[in-house]
Amino acid sequence: MRAAAQAAGLSGLDQIRAIFAGETGYEGMVKTLDLHPVSAEEGFVVFEGSPTRAVYNPMGSVHGGYTTLELKIAYHRALTEASGPVRAEGVVVSIGKRAAFAEGKLLDKDGRLCATATTTCLLFSPNGA
Repeated sequence: MRAAAQAAGLSGLDQIRAIFAGETGYEGMVKTLDLHPVSAEEGFVVFEGSPTRAVYNPMGSVHGGYTTLELKIAYHRALTEASGPVRAEGVVVSIGKRAAFAEGKLLDKDGRLCATATTTCLLFSPNGA
């Protein structure tokens, strides 16, 4: 959609407005996450949606803001349908009494690095003790 919109000379705001108006056939993250447009103006856009179990982590909630204290992602290479299948690898770097530190990477089908991430997570007892 972006290349077609740019070729048509649309600004970023006009691209968003075209998505809102259903003029683009956009099938990206907005559709995947079931987000709905609310408003768009120069420098500000609003979408709304409700989390579903489709985006839950194994702990039964949307990831972040609960045990995740920090998450940093670096994107090294764009992913497309031709990239896959992709492989995600994660490793625990260290575990302390209150926090754990981990790193991850995402590789395409040819083993090329596509993204890296680091996280710091709060540790807690499953029974709340």
